[in-house]
Order: sequence, then C-alpha cells, then structure tokens
Amino acid sequence: MTFKAKELLKGKFWIVEEDNQRVGVLSQTEDNLVYSCHDGTKFFKNTSAFRKSLGGDINWVSSEPASIIESEIYGYPTSTTPYNSMYDIKRKLPLFTKSNKSKSLYCAGYYIIQFDKGWVKSFCPKLLTVERYTSQGPFKTEIEMRQELSRVNKK
Repeated sequence: MTFKAKELLKGKFWIVEEDNQRVGVLSQTEDNLVYSCHDGTKFFKNTSAFRKSLGGDINWVSSEPASIIESEIYGYPTSTTPYNSMYDIKRKLPLFTKSNKSKSLYCAGYYIIQFDKGWVKSFCPKLLTVERYTSQGPFKTEIEMRQELSRVNKK
C-alpha cells in the first residue's frame, strides 16, 4: 500500500492521501510529527516511525511555488494578463484593466503609497488609490521600490 504526502507548507504541513482520497493531515512540530486522521491524533519521533505505523510506503510530493503570471506593459510588470493597456502621458502612469469589459483601471509596476499610518508598498494598485493618496512610482523592480520606501521612512 502506498500513501502520498502532499506538501502544503514547506517542511511543516502535508495532506496524506491513499488512492487519491484524503486520509489525514501531517504536521511537523519542533520535536514531533503530528498525524491527525479519523482514528485521532498520533505523535511520531521521525518519518520512519510514521511510515511504519501506516504499514506502507510514502511518496513525498513537494509543493510547487505559486506561479505568478507576470506580464509587462510599457516595461512595467503586472501580476495578471493586462487588457486595454494605455499610458497616461500627463501623470506618466502605465494603466490597464484586469478583464476586457472592466472599467477599473490599475497602475502597472511597484509603488509606495502614503496612508494615515505611513508609507506602504503596493504592486499594481488601482488608479483611484494612486490619485487619492500621496504616492511615488511606478518602479520597474521591487528592489527600486524598497530603496525608495527605505529613503522616505528615514525622513
């Protein structure tokens, strides 16, 4: 009998399946493996003790990093496929919508925006937010944005 342990959090949390049916949840604490299933909660010192209790082999499936679809408009990154892209020459902002029929405009790139509690970083904020609050950007990379955020926070 072979079990599959699908990793949800790297080195911390797995879903255990048998024949594509979920049979339990495995988590790693500081000194134990904790397995919760229909029989209750069991504690193990290591993976071999856990495997022995299951009575079969375990196929460990690592989690894939969340894929971010990264597109660009006018040299600035977006997190989604941009539609209706345009460049606001007056404000020097690359703008796009998230769907073909959408009327909400988003600004491509990285920004820092000053709210009441201070400056915060933002990736592809709504145009409305950039207009309402003091902001700086767009930045082409997260590093540029972080440098500027650090600079304004020192003031």
